[in-house]
Amino acid sequence: MSWTSPPAATGPYRAPSTPSSRRMGPLSAALLIGGLLALMWVLELFDQSTGGWLDQYGIHARELDGLPEIFSAPLLHAGFDHLIGNSVPFAVFGFIIALGGFARWLGSTLISVVVSGLTAWLLTPANTIVLGASGLIMGWLTYLIARGAFDRRPIQIIIGVAVLLLYGGMIWGVLPTEAGVSWQAHLGGAIGGVIAARWLHGRAARPTR
Repeated sequence: MSWTSPPAATGPYRAPSTPSSRRMGPLSAALLIGGLLALMWVLELFDQSTGGWLDQYGIHARELDGLPEIFSAPLLHAGFDHLIGNSVPFAVFGFIIALGGFARWLGSTLISVVVSGLTAWLLTPANTIVLGASGLIMGWLTYLIARGAFDRRPIQIIIGVAVLLLYGGMIWGVLPTEAGVSWQAHLGGAIGGVIAARWLHGRAARPTR
């Protein structure tokens, strides 16, 4: 078997396109996030009509059989006021991230959900049920802010700074400042978002040949 060395590159190197770098169009991103938001509203309508029957699928703190609920809890809310408060940042952050590609949206979402859910499950007092999308939203927030530092692309930095200026006050939610609000889920989400940014964008500025 013989092997021939490829000719030396004569121009600037361009990294091949990967699934994680493929963009989503605005319509596709809107349909994805709008569909999830619509699902949350349908679930809350059903939950209210059944006297809170779906609340049992929130995270049952420190109960082993409650761990799978870390994936269902972000879709459920404790009333319409809770859901309304989460709807706008969910739509804004989710849409911006989806524009960067479905794979990156999915990766940042799963990491934020898992880290937020596990943190809430571990740190929340026993006999407590945690539900709501705020942990995921906090993860998306810190992901958008942190990815510019790892990616180093001007547009990502600009987006991160804009998000920080407009929504940076939400970060205070990681502190136990309000009764009935899961700062544990917020803290885990914030950590998860930074982890996702590091994992998905940490090597973006250093393509390999």
